[in-house]
Amino acid sequence: MSRRIVLTGGGTLGHVTPHLALIPHLLAAGYDIHYIGTENGMEAPKMRSVPGVTYHAVKSGKLRRYFSWQNFTDPFRVAAGAVQSARLMGRLKPDVVFSKGGFVAVPVVFGAWLHRVPVLCHESDLTPGLANRLCKPFARRFATTFPECTEALGPKAEMTGTPLRPELFSGSREAGLKLLGFRGDKPVLLMMGGSSGAQSVNTALREALPRLTRDFDVAHLCGKGNLDPSLDGTPGYTQLEFLDADLPDALACTDLILSRAGANALCEFQALGRPMLLIPYPKGASRGDQILNAESLRKRGLCHVLLQENMTPDSLAEAVLATWADREALTAALRNAPPADGTKRVLELIEAVQQEAGK
Repeated sequence: MSRRIVLTGGGTLGHVTPHLALIPHLLAAGYDIHYIGTENGMEAPKMRSVPGVTYHAVKSGKLRRYFSWQNFTDPFRVAAGAVQSARLMGRLKPDVVFSKGGFVAVPVVFGAWLHRVPVLCHESDLTPGLANRLCKPFARRFATTFPECTEALGPKAEMTGTPLRPELFSGSREAGLKLLGFRGDKPVLLMMGGSSGAQSVNTALREALPRLTRDFDVAHLCGKGNLDPSLDGTPGYTQLEFLDADLPDALACTDLILSRAGANALCEFQALGRPMLLIPYPKGASRGDQILNAESLRKRGLCHVLLQENMTPDSLAEAVLATWADREALTAALRNAPPADGTKRVLELIEAVQQEAGK
């Protein structure tokens, strides 16, 4: 009889893509896979389209750190989601739950605990997010990406890296150059802004193009709705809203990455061994996790960092050139760092928590 696993997580693509890396392995191992997510979150259309996965929607709210009238209504949505999740656990009777975080995960993990279903949680950032902190009493084990997070979560935690999609490593440099319209006679600088773009970095990069294109071909993934038609045809510059299936090819021809500092993207870049210049989201725009992520990598010699408050077109160009000048040391440090791809170890922990629970 096949075993059943429930996956959960939502809110950003970072809560979804590690599941996509695990699903082929779980299917090959004979798991019946169910995903519990929000009704209308970005995980819903993504996971509903994955063959072999049954999607279940539950209500969820967001626990905000700022004033909003929704703070008065969302606790009722969280409570409703907990009831729905508990009923789902009773009906599905899974052998194990793997949670990637986000607020939808809180009622799911609680529902699993009520039915004595073992839970493995994964935390990508350097410090545990609020959702995972709420889940900690109900989870059997935690997998982490950063050593600092492992220490913060205590004996339940193990540093594993993040599950990464295998296709990430199968790109073609030639196909990437053709896709981007470059000849390959200059190094390629790839700017990735995240799933929703990065407006301030987009603007600074475009203003710095006259300096950057002297030395680089610049590929700019600027985010949906952020194309600048006035720059079409600029020599040495290609702009795209985003890449999906073609992203491995673009990464294969990339020599230097300019990016925000989301944890999952950092694991991908680290696993590919690409030198990085990181511009983390400032604390006012987030809980500050990207600043901590970037600083952790910088301390280990894996990247250069430019804080947004210090960014101008000139300082951005200078930081790119300084990172490129340091590329050999950065590449060596990336090569000698602990593995960033946590797929194998997370799969082993999924098995381990079931054995510990006698499943």
